[in-house]
Amino acid sequence: MRAVVEQLEESRIREVANEGLGRPDVLKFWFGESDEVTPAFIREAAVASLQRGETFYAHNLGLPELRQAIAVYTHGLHPGRSVDHWFERTAVTSGGVNGLMLASQALVDAGDEVVVVTPVWPNLVAQPHIMGARVKTVPLNVVEAGVHAGAWVLDMAALLAAITPATRLLIVNAPNNPTGWTLSREEQSTILAHCRSTGTWVLADEVYERLYYMGDSANGAAPSFLDVAEPDDRLIVAHSFSKSFLMTGWRLGWLVLPAALTHAVGKLIEFNTSCAPVFTQRAAVLAMQRGDEVTPALVAHLQTCRDTLVPLLQALPGVTLAQPQGGMYAFFRIDGHADCLDVAKRLVREAGLGLAPGSAFGPEAAGWLRWCFASRDPQRLVQGVERLRVWMTTQKRM
Repeated sequence: MRAVVEQLEESRIREVANEGLGRPDVLKFWFGESDEVTPAFIREAAVASLQRGETFYAHNLGLPELRQAIAVYTHGLHPGRSVDHWFERTAVTSGGVNGLMLASQALVDAGDEVVVVTPVWPNLVAQPHIMGARVKTVPLNVVEAGVHAGAWVLDMAALLAAITPATRLLIVNAPNNPTGWTLSREEQSTILAHCRSTGTWVLADEVYERLYYMGDSANGAAPSFLDVAEPDDRLIVAHSFSKSFLMTGWRLGWLVLPAALTHAVGKLIEFNTSCAPVFTQRAAVLAMQRGDEVTPALVAHLQTCRDTLVPLLQALPGVTLAQPQGGMYAFFRIDGHADCLDVAKRLVREAGLGLAPGSAFGPEAAGWLRWCFASRDPQRLVQGVERLRVWMTTQKRM
């Protein structure tokens, strides 16, 4: 076993979830997924595909029909380029995480320097580590006072200083899991221009692009690097069907990459998974073609959930929390409770409340807790806050 694999840290979110095994009374908000099932018409498309006997291999890069549907979808969000432009740059992957790993495999050699903006979903730091890279992290900063207290913001000067000609790859996730931080289009342009000057690749994890609540976007999406990039830029953008189409368990995603890299990534897919299953791809075609029946209503509901949860948490004494701009998480801390892993485990045992510890997303997030607010019933969020309030009151009495 390679030492780097042996040294990989197990998921602290799973560690907390294990505390609640066999406990139906626990309100579970620890994982990053909605508790709504995939819409019926998407499920039925997969069933129909199986009934037709589509149980064989597909093209490494994905069914042409799905790549075309993704290209049309991408063109709708980013109309500056043609549908054909996006088609030749699309690779279907077996989940967003598989796409991100493929990008690391395609770009990173052992010993390369990789810069990652943190806190972030731990896979984005672990994947270049697995490839043998030297990983440097650039932490977001927390606003400590004022109306934006609890917000996480980028120190652009620190990021640009960290990216040098020795930097092979920059990895950035925005809208961000867990903080909800989102890049502006101007910030994306600044980052991309700097990376052009240093010859650095950018891997943008934009799986939460559609889960955006700022209301300053004509297409209902967060700012994307695709809107400011040139065709020959060293840019790969990762997407997933999981969040915006309620398809977490389907394990299907896609990459948008330079046309010159598409064939090589197809070869990598052959050596990883060969291809995504045909029946899941058939379902995804319908998800793309009829996405307006799913995503806008989902985002509106998530905004209701956010606007239900965040004010209730902000009203609790000692809680620091800013309203997230995007994503599906409230990220907060409680004064006097610095050991977030211990707090998360105790909340499961003592309050029947399941949250993710901030330390799962990097040392700079120690002391914070992540609450996934993607709930069918916003009243579950209200119940969860009440359980947290009672627990916090009990701690003060001890």
